Amino acid sequence: MSRPRNQGQTTFFDPERQARSAGKPGLTLILLAWAAGAAGFDAGGVSLGAAEADIKRAYPSAHCKPLEWKSAAADRRCDDARISFGGAKARITFYLKAGAVEAFTVRFDARDLELVKKHLRSGWGAPIGEATEVIARSGGEDRRIFKMRWEKGAARAVLTAPEKSRRATLEAWRGNFDAEIYRVR
Repeated sequence: MSRPRNQGQTTFFDPERQARSAGKPGLTLILLAWAAGAAGFDAGGVSLGAAEADIKRAYPSAHCKPLEWKSAAADRRCDDARISFGGAKARITFYLKAGAVEAFTVRFDARDLELVKKHLRSGWGAPIGEATEVIARSGGEDRRIFKMRWEKGAARAVLTAPEKSRRATLEAWRGNFDAEIYRVR
C-alpha cells in the first residue's frame, strides 16, 4: 500500500493556520527589509559594493577603464553618457576598487532637479538634510547651493544644485572615498 503524496497533511488553504500566523512577519519579509537597507544607495539597480559585471549588465554601453591617476579610493572607472535617472537624461560614472563599486556620480541638467528629487525620495527615503547654503562672496553676489543628504551606515549621498547653474550632481559613496579620491599620492 502506498502512502499519499502529502503524507496525510492538508494541502489546501487552512483558515485556522492562516489566523494563527496573522500579524507575524515572516522571515522572508524581515530578510527583504534588511537587504533593502543593507544595499545602501543604487543607480539603475547597481548599488554600492556591486561588481563591474553588474554595471555592464545594467548599462551595456558603459565604458570601463583604469583610473588615470593613482588613488587609494579607486582603481577603475566606468562611464556612460546616455542614461535616464529618475526621468532625467544624465551621465554616470562608477568608481571601483578591487572589483567593487565604491562610489558613483550622476550629472544631469538642473532643470530636471524636481524629477530627480522625487525619484530619490521614493527610492532612498527622506533625506537627513535638505537646505540651500549661502556662500558670501566679497565684492560679488552671494552664491546659493541647494543640497540634500542621505546616510545609511557607512554610505553617504549628496545631491547638489548650484543656483544659476545648468548642471546638478548626485554623488554616492561608502567609507572615506570622498576624502581619498583626489588626494595626491
